Amino acid sequence: MSKLLPTIGILTFIGLYFYSTTLYPGGSQVDANSVGFDWGNNLWCNLMSDEALNGDENPASPVALTGIVILCLSMTLFFFHFANYFEIDRNCRITIKIAGALAMGSAVFIFTQYHDVMTTILSICGVVGIIGIIRALFKNNLRFYMISGIICMALVGINNLFYYSENLIKYLPVVQKVGFVLILGWTIALNLKMID
Repeated sequence: MSKLLPTIGILTFIGLYFYSTTLYPGGSQVDANSVGFDWGNNLWCNLMSDEALNGDENPASPVALTGIVILCLSMTLFFFHFANYFEIDRNCRITIKIAGALAMGSAVFIFTQYHDVMTTILSICGVVGIIGIIRALFKNNLRFYMISGIICMALVGINNLFYYSENLIKYLPVVQKVGFVLILGWTIALNLKMID
């Protein structure tokens, strides 16, 4: 049962994500006066802020913050389970664990005033952890998961490109959600593979 905790946590996060969108009062990067959560124009971070973009108090915040903490704990557990499960050398095992823990530890604080710093740490450490995972998948001849991991790593880069580009940031909400679906789906698939 403990091996399934990452998947249970990810599914709990998804449920809390959807629920928090129903609580969000409104405002997006396109229209500060919009009502409710706009899937095409609101970011995950909007749900975690104390104040919605329309200036109202944000009742979605406690739910979203609970969700991100559960997600980060679940993902940290995943990195540790993965590193212990696969036959990999000690350095790779330690790298996956440390990079995963640092990535998820920084992700918990992306709702703060240090959002940009935390996002950068999350991205860099996340890519290092994913590279370690891809290496282990390659050594264990799990090609489909390896290629999927490369796609996930590319999505992290694309998310950052869109975030730091004035011309592309308007598309970031959609790119972010696609990234969530694919990366969390990949993680769940790997987690289930490890309990075979």
